[in-house]
Amino acid sequence: MSPTTGSGSERDYVQSIERGFAVLLAFDADLPNPSLAELAQRTGLSRPAVRRILLTLQRLGYVAGSGGRWSLTPRVLTIGQHYAATHGIVEIAQPHLLRVAERTGDSASLAQLDGIDVVYVARVNARRVLSLNVDIGTRLPVHATSTGRVLVAFAASAVVDRVIEETGLPALTAHTITDSIVFRDALHHVRRTGYALVDSELEDGFVSAAVPIRDSKGAVVAALASSTSRGRRTPEDVEREVVPVLLEVAEDIGRDLELVLSRPRVLTSGPRDGFF
Repeated sequence: MSPTTGSGSERDYVQSIERGFAVLLAFDADLPNPSLAELAQRTGLSRPAVRRILLTLQRLGYVAGSGGRWSLTPRVLTIGQHYAATHGIVEIAQPHLLRVAERTGDSASLAQLDGIDVVYVARVNARRVLSLNVDIGTRLPVHATSTGRVLVAFAASAVVDRVIEETGLPALTAHTITDSIVFRDALHHVRRTGYALVDSELEDGFVSAAVPIRDSKGAVVAALASSTSRGRRTPEDVEREVVPVLLEVAEDIGRDLELVLSRPRVLTSGPRDGFF
């Protein structure tokens, strides 16, 4: 394990924190109540190291142990709450996501780039349920998502290169773009039109459109998306009916972001939970 960025020397890197997060992130839907041995196997850490980390996390209130099995506690959710509290765009975008969902009848999402993955940081779900389960914190591949294409299209060329080289553009369906030249052409199309439309590339029948959200300097800071199914809307319908709504709302979010972030933000003082 090693740092993923060059912002700091090796001597500034705290490996114990990396290991702590490795253990936390080892909990998922496939392993909701792992044993110490299972966590050691998944993280590649020794059992004594995992035991010390678990006991520390237990003392902090992030995990609970029972019968040799471990589980996350609700306190883990506070990490995400701190993110929302310190990133104004999440709070600002929420009512706008509701507007998109009400006007389109489909789910609306706000996503940001984390390395070479798309992470959903805010979402309003439509009442109809798609087979693809996307919640806040869900990570999806860049190349097969409309949000990913928007975020990468306006990122540095090195990010595009990294997506292609590190992921290999795997086929998730028969329609997924897997050719690097075709992928770059798709990103060029996003830059030219100002939106991305993806049809059945992440999952068969799943259609999504996304547009960029820009800050006051014009930099793309997030992607606003709407997702539906082919049974409800064709890609042509999405392009004609939904994309204009997304473009309008994205401008409103950018405008609100500029207004709010131009004022000093004061966080309420009080006891701090979690890592500090």
